[in-house]
Amino acid sequence: MTEKVFGYALAGLEGVLVSVETDVSRGLPAYEIVGLPDAAVKESKERVKSAIKNSALEFPNHKIVVNLAPAYVKKEGSVFDLPIAISLLCACGTIKNDFSGTVFLGELALNGELRPVRGVLPALISAKEKGFKKFIIPKENEKEASYIVGVETYAAQSLTQVVEHLTGVKPLQAVQTQEFVPSEKTAAHSAYDMSLIKGQPMAKRALEVAVAGGHNILFVGPPGTGKTLLARSIPSILPDMTFEESLEITKIHSVAGTLGEEGIVRTRPFRTPHHTATTVALCGGGNKSVHPGEISLAHGGVLFLDELPEYKRSSLEALRQPLEDGVITVSRAGGTVSYPADFVLCASMNPCPCGNYGSKQNRCVCTPNEIKKYRAKISGPLLDRIDIQVEVDGVSYDDLVSQTQEERSEKVKERADAARRIQRERYADSTVKTNAQMGEREMRRYCELSKECEDVLREAFDRLHLSARARARILKVARTIADLDYSEEIGVEHLYEAISYRVYGADKDKID
Repeated sequence: MTEKVFGYALAGLEGVLVSVETDVSRGLPAYEIVGLPDAAVKESKERVKSAIKNSALEFPNHKIVVNLAPAYVKKEGSVFDLPIAISLLCACGTIKNDFSGTVFLGELALNGELRPVRGVLPALISAKEKGFKKFIIPKENEKEASYIVGVETYAAQSLTQVVEHLTGVKPLQAVQTQEFVPSEKTAAHSAYDMSLIKGQPMAKRALEVAVAGGHNILFVGPPGTGKTLLARSIPSILPDMTFEESLEITKIHSVAGTLGEEGIVRTRPFRTPHHTATTVALCGGGNKSVHPGEISLAHGGVLFLDELPEYKRSSLEALRQPLEDGVITVSRAGGTVSYPADFVLCASMNPCPCGNYGSKQNRCVCTPNEIKKYRAKISGPLLDRIDIQVEVDGVSYDDLVSQTQEERSEKVKERADAARRIQRERYADSTVKTNAQMGEREMRRYCELSKECEDVLREAFDRLHLSARARARILKVARTIADLDYSEEIGVEHLYEAISYRVYGADKDKID
């Protein structure tokens, strides 16, 4: 007798419907799983067999063949344990109803308990788009599924509960949907606050502009000048997430297995990989399957790279494409997968090996050749993609002990949020969300310059030897500065400020 139920496989963030077909026939006892299963799926034979027996259910002593279709899609992980068990019980007559409209997801313990699995949220969203309305998942994945409306989701703790629900002996209660509420961890409750940073008015202003327009930013300065503290303060001024953004970010973290107990991501990610991180750790991948890396886990938030030149050159160069496109395509032996990678890159570095080149307080002891070699670790094309480049110098002792109250993050966030609202209204009819994402068409429409501004930009272009990309980045930053000033037009003062954030990159090779 042959029976079929449905499970779900994931290829990146996209779901693939898998038909779990089980045939129980006469013959010598045998148990095979076909359909391109990996080692974890093949091992499910023993998990399913023990789970059925330990749930006081009968395991057929016949020839059993389980087919996972379509056969050309590689099946990975333990997510197919539950659909295999249900298909097997249906084939031997223990369960007799039709479940063609239900999707089963879950890993089985040997005693029949259901264990949580990765990727439940993207699988359910994809299955819903394909018309499925009923799902049975592990209890520990309940919160993750509670934010999907318009479906019936049942969370079970064991195989016994699932069988009792399907046979009508003891139906489960459907998971109650929840309303998304952004995290209460606002600027007032963040561990780092802009008010803790003494001095550095230009750096703090640049940080505000970067967050307001979604621009990448680089801090360059001697050790101990507050570069890391500035970066760590970014979460306190980031805009709150919408429900759609939260779902997209949650899907990535669900696949990566980094989702917390809440079942949904409420705050924008702030990822800080160590400088020893490999290219695979940053971009994603793996030996058998393609998992998201730090670049994708930072989607919708911030990727902070402290001591930028200490990272491997190959790892840094891998940032170039996602910084431009907002998507990273990872090709490995396990397949090719595209993950969203729309993040704000925040980086910090010393100006030279000793860290004191250009400092007003300490003397640099590096030779010109050492400085050139150190700065050459950051390629020109990568530096060109960083919109804002700020030099940070030391703070005087009087500034450090001053009792003057610095501006709190709450005030800065209010201005950044206002600029983001302007951008949402401006780009309401397009896929662009922030000024940093503008393409050539949007720039021609929203970044028109007066003759005076054109003259200023032309002079900067010639004197600083800027590239076409650098010119575009300046215009985008100027547009954000104008938005912070509630200005419809980009003024000369906005352009001058935007140009001042490109001086380091333009002058990096001019070391005597």
